Amino acid sequence: MSQTDNVSTSESNIEQHSIVKSIILHLLPGILVLICFIIAAPIFERNGIPSVNALLLAIAIMIIPFELGYLLYQGKKKNGKLSLKGIVLYRKPMRVWHYIVISLPCIIWSTLLLTIVTQPIDKYLIGKVFFWLPEWFNMANFINNLEQYSQGSLLLAGVLGFVLNGIAGPVVEELYFRGYLLPRISRLKGWAPLVNVVLFSIYHFFTPWQNPARILALLPVTYAVWWKKNIYIGIIVHCVINIIGAVASFLLILSLI
Repeated sequence: MSQTDNVSTSESNIEQHSIVKSIILHLLPGILVLICFIIAAPIFERNGIPSVNALLLAIAIMIIPFELGYLLYQGKKKNGKLSLKGIVLYRKPMRVWHYIVISLPCIIWSTLLLTIVTQPIDKYLIGKVFFWLPEWFNMANFINNLEQYSQGSLLLAGVLGFVLNGIAGPVVEELYFRGYLLPRISRLKGWAPLVNVVLFSIYHFFTPWQNPARILALLPVTYAVWWKKNIYIGIIVHCVINIIGAVASFLLILSLI
């Protein structure tokens, strides 16, 4: 990408999506993931494989191909070749210390929300609102039932969780949601990050009980990306948060097998 493209494109020059189109593009990949998860998870569970592996499968065959593929397709139409030039925006450069000052508080805030605050909320919503969902739908259950799974499937969950849910998935999601979709609702001004976060949270159809905490956790970093016109803030925060979760789960698995 040229130096001109690295600098934030003028808001007035960015193609704007209609609300309906934006909602569809935000939620469609999540629907594909949900379908894949609902099909694969029960089969996995019956064969001694934790349902979380079904989500990792969905990341590999649904999220990454659809979201990255859609961006490259748009780049092909715009540039005549597979390229993200002019497609993934908000790449305004910043000094290294700016990344630290902005990203670190967002990481701390999100980690606290998603590890401590979310637990009682999740428990309440699962028990009162989503009680009708099958047990395998709540992927967190596998941590409490590690003994019923093979060591191989648990190690696979740990390794793939780090690679797919810790790095590859978050990078692609940030390119798609914050680098592509967010700039294209910039006409909403200060409401754009809120709309983006709410739709991004709903897109996680496989964990609907986490929506309240997830929205609160991701609002600061999304506003930071919008404010600084820099998607790398989102990539850093998203990857670090998911890697923390992946490493914690992997260490727990290693300690119990």
